[in-house]
Amino acid sequence: MGKTTAQSPLERYRMFLRLEKGLSPLTLEAYLMDIGKFGKFLDEGGKQLSDAVLDDFRDFLAMLSEVGIHPRTQARLLSSLRSFYGFLKLDGYIQANPVERLKSPKIGVHLPDVLTLDEIDSIIAAVDLSMLEGQRNRAMIEMMYSCGLRVSELCNLRMSDLYLAEEFIRVTGKGDKQRLVPISPRAIEELNYYFNDRDRIAIKPGYIDYVFVSERRGKPLSRITVFRLVKELVKLAGIKKNVSPHTFRHSFATHLLEGGANLRIIQAMLGHESISTTEIYTHIESCRLREEIIEHHPRNRRK
Repeated sequence: MGKTTAQSPLERYRMFLRLEKGLSPLTLEAYLMDIGKFGKFLDEGGKQLSDAVLDDFRDFLAMLSEVGIHPRTQARLLSSLRSFYGFLKLDGYIQANPVERLKSPKIGVHLPDVLTLDEIDSIIAAVDLSMLEGQRNRAMIEMMYSCGLRVSELCNLRMSDLYLAEEFIRVTGKGDKQRLVPISPRAIEELNYYFNDRDRIAIKPGYIDYVFVSERRGKPLSRITVFRLVKELVKLAGIKKNVSPHTFRHSFATHLLEGGANLRIIQAMLGHESISTTEIYTHIESCRLREEIIEHHPRNRRK
């Protein structure tokens, strides 16, 4: 909400927590930080806190899950937002509390949805290729699925990480661990089509090595941008499942497992093991990994 004044809703809420609820300064600031995180999420979509509707909170929680935020932390964030919007209703800023009907995330085990190959193709087909960013979006969806990438790995992928002639890419995952991931011919094709459009983008200095950039800002895409894109395409494709960028990664692993791939190979592809980038030509493990993926990956089995 930007800088607050004595009359702003956020500042009035701060006074409410301090004077009427008697919260400690640390607890009070924790509440406001939680609200600020949601405010930043809304700002990406051009909304203010007072404009939020139920779907905004659902999308916010889905994005938190996508980036690995624990359900217990999600529940705390939602509790902060429920308190804030309850105050806005009580103070007459809004007519109804949009968070009231939203259930807190379950702390137990959650089994994510899996997309079929036809559903993935439907999502890719929903991309509008008449737009400059259309081919970029097709390539991103294909890369998330064909290579099992986390959304952060997709956004941070560099041109210098691509070994397309060898049909490998280098991925930097959690803890800055690097791994080599085989890339399917379909994904290479989509990338090459995108590079024709990428050459026409005025990329800002310092960002020229990033693969996926904004055609308007000339900077790397954010995770929130990819998250919103996926939501939009899933809706256009008429798919009712709860789909986020992580769904493509989970679908990739599930399809490989169902196709008979070795579980240890799948773990290596997902970044649960480290494969040195110096082994790109010589180490037998890289060769076995590529052979396993070629044999069991749905993109290859459909040929």
